Amino acid sequence: MDVSHFVLPNDIGISILDCKEAFALLSREEKLYAHFLSRASWYGGLVVLLQTSPESPAIFVLLSKLFRHQETEDLKGLALQLGITEEEYQALLVYTAGLFANMGNYKSFGDTKFIPNLPKDKFHELVRKSTAFQLQKEEMESLWESCGDLMYSLEPRQQSLGLGDKGTTTYFSDNCTLEDAELAQKFLDSKNISAYNTRLFKHASDEEPVYEVRLASVNTEDSPVETEMSNKLMCFDFDGARFTVNRGDYAPLMKKVVENLQHAKAFASNHNEEQMLEHYISSFTVGNIDAHKEGSRFWVKDKGPIVESYIGFIESYRDPFGSRGEFEGFVAIVNKAMSARFGQLVASAEQLLLELPWPRNFEKDHFLKPDFTSLDVLTFAGSGIPAGINIPNYDDIRQTDGFKNVSLGNVLSVAYATEKKKLTFLAEEDKDLYLKWKGPSFEVQVGLHELLGHGSGKLFVQDEGGTFNFDQSVVINPETGEKIQSWYKGSETWDGKFSTIASTYEECRAECVGLYLCFNKDVLKIFGLEGVDAEDVIYVNWLNMVRAGLLGLEFYTPETKKWRQAHMQARFVILRVLLEAGDGLVTIRQTTGMDGKPDAVITLDRSKIHSVGRQAIQKFLLRLQVYKSTADVDGGRAMFESYSAVSDSGPDQFLKLRQTVLLRKEDRKMFVQANTRLEDGEPQMVEYEGSAAGLINSFIERFSEDGEQVEKDLMQLFLADLHFWGQTNATQKGQFLQATL
Repeated sequence: MDVSHFVLPNDIGISILDCKEAFALLSREEKLYAHFLSRASWYGGLVVLLQTSPESPAIFVLLSKLFRHQETEDLKGLALQLGITEEEYQALLVYTAGLFANMGNYKSFGDTKFIPNLPKDKFHELVRKSTAFQLQKEEMESLWESCGDLMYSLEPRQQSLGLGDKGTTTYFSDNCTLEDAELAQKFLDSKNISAYNTRLFKHASDEEPVYEVRLASVNTEDSPVETEMSNKLMCFDFDGARFTVNRGDYAPLMKKVVENLQHAKAFASNHNEEQMLEHYISSFTVGNIDAHKEGSRFWVKDKGPIVESYIGFIESYRDPFGSRGEFEGFVAIVNKAMSARFGQLVASAEQLLLELPWPRNFEKDHFLKPDFTSLDVLTFAGSGIPAGINIPNYDDIRQTDGFKNVSLGNVLSVAYATEKKKLTFLAEEDKDLYLKWKGPSFEVQVGLHELLGHGSGKLFVQDEGGTFNFDQSVVINPETGEKIQSWYKGSETWDGKFSTIASTYEECRAECVGLYLCFNKDVLKIFGLEGVDAEDVIYVNWLNMVRAGLLGLEFYTPETKKWRQAHMQARFVILRVLLEAGDGLVTIRQTTGMDGKPDAVITLDRSKIHSVGRQAIQKFLLRLQVYKSTADVDGGRAMFESYSAVSDSGPDQFLKLRQTVLLRKEDRKMFVQANTRLEDGEPQMVEYEGSAAGLINSFIERFSEDGEQVEKDLMQLFLADLHFWGQTNATQKGQFLQATL
């Protein structure tokens, strides 16, 4: 095994996420609003540790204690005395920064495990000689015993996230299988319970299977609760199994989230923000997703706020079944200049929707014009930071109330800055053009992807009362010429219906919309692009997508035949579609690099993008939409999985190309985010250097007032579930519990 694929390189990019100027322009009340929303987000972000791997909370606490009691330079001096080299100590800093930035020991983008790039015995010795160990000997030793082996383990099942024998997950207990996940989804649908804020635990039983569905909430099963179903503990017999629905998952952390949202509410600038926060508080207190949906409706109504935010169990990319949301919270400040451009795009949206390749009745009855703003991120808590967002993800709200689009400007400006020498798989004659127009082309693609990709398309639904949201006598499947034969029924949702492929399928559809509409001259003019510049941007946008499809092979695991990242799988599928279009549109030529190692070069025939390329995307995009609109899971899955297949058969030899991609991969950058704090009641921003040490310091200071209590809460949650994780050394539980608590 090549262990280098499982370590973060010492020279990994680490950059400051600059928001200083934007924060300084806020009023005092806006700063306080942003401060308390940020605090809520950071405490909620810790939930992701418990959603990632069994050992992540313990590793976080170990590293938190190590650096909370000893500054990075002081610890470096100790490390050098112990015979740890400067490179090895830097590797420890990078690992720690990576764990904090990803909120766990699996990459947020790709879901592969990463381990410390220094010998385990040296790491252990440093822990034993540290100040933290001298102050809390039994606790630190027990922490190491609980997570040290798993921190370094690269057993096949622990190399990536997945369900059952496909990988590691803590959305499900260790003994759950795909069949258990499918049964649980049917149960949840039958009771109108959303899976977004749940986890599933299967209890050992000699009789009927016993499943525990846990809802994230402040209240526990002993608290008085209000739900859409009952005011008491819920037990059900369903399809030969027993299900219980309990509250209180992540309760100590959810309590801190709620407390800070209550503080933020005092500084809300309008009624919509007050109601939004009130419903979020209710949702997080009792575990009711309906309350979060109601809060999201008020959020959609809150047009053009100076301080924008969203918080909750949002994206389902990392749930192996595709229906449970990872906790996420962001706070950002509007960039007025770029937001004005996006506003023009929104104004053009209804006309642009008419250009999409499906019949008008496959589009929403009314396009609800969303907010579309460019924001400078102040806080983004979770496992990673995207470049753009289209939320909420609740399809019923998107269909009837609308949504918002967000482009994260200060993320884009840092994440997509590339040096020419690090550009891989492009012809030399393309590199300068690519560097010049990658940023502007990506702004266009993000705008179209979020607004008209995720914002387009109708779902055909027959509700529980039998009422249809479409005319059965009129709607014709454009693929077959016949009336549609399938639709969503009752409480069925897009995520629940398409489950394991829902996220990547939808990202693929949105990316295709961006490629298809980027030819529009009016769109390009909005972004200040005309003439030759506009044509260059179209070319670079398509070239970037083709290159991304090749780079996506890094995120495919041949041993399990599974993809680990939704966006990259989507881009690979698009690459396959464009290769299939033929006529020399796209070619991938395997070569040998200047270093004598395998390499590859992508060629995109610029003269054929408008004809061959656009026609191929048009046809594919139509099929994607028809399958989605009509709830045709079998047809959609068969098509999408055929394009997702990776093999060495055929001329492209994708498995061989994957080895070249791995050989020349560059790890994603990490971001150092600022903190906010109150000094004599006045909100202040604190910035840190763009380095691994700076990222670590930002996290240590983030919880400086209650770091010990945060660590204790995390360990209580870790211990409570220890027996559910078959790969964790449960024999340590009693000893560790005594030492810790």
